[in-house]
Amino acid sequence: MEQRVNIQQTLPAVWKAMYGLSASVSQLSITPIQKELIKIRASQINQCAFCLNMHTRDALKLGETPQRIFLLNAWRETDLFTPEEKAILAITEEVTLIHQHGVSESTYQQAGQFFSPETIAEIIISAVAINTWNRIAVSTNLPID
Repeated sequence: MEQRVNIQQTLPAVWKAMYGLSASVSQLSITPIQKELIKIRASQINQCAFCLNMHTRDALKLGETPQRIFLLNAWRETDLFTPEEKAILAITEEVTLIHQHGVSESTYQQAGQFFSPETIAEIIISAVAINTWNRIAVSTNLPID
């Protein structure tokens, strides 16, 4: 596929702001592995090859196992993920698929069993950020490096 509009060149101030958001998200207290699980799961749902390529590699560098990455799209059917990770993944999916039913009360309450409101906010904003990057990459045919 040929890359479409280059948003970095066309809207440099917006691109810089997106990188600022990403820099802020990288400083949040959730663990690096949790951040990568959010990025990979949202990117799977959004079918973003660019982001899947980037974040699976990043996760492996952080020590994530190939098996967990391979089974991430079936996280509900395996015991490879902790209850806390499953709560994170549920929020990630519901934020990514917000048009279906929003973030359900049961998902929010489940997360509240493990996380403070501040950490839940971090999970939500992490999902929002990767969804924005997914939409940029998919709509512009951003090439995989």
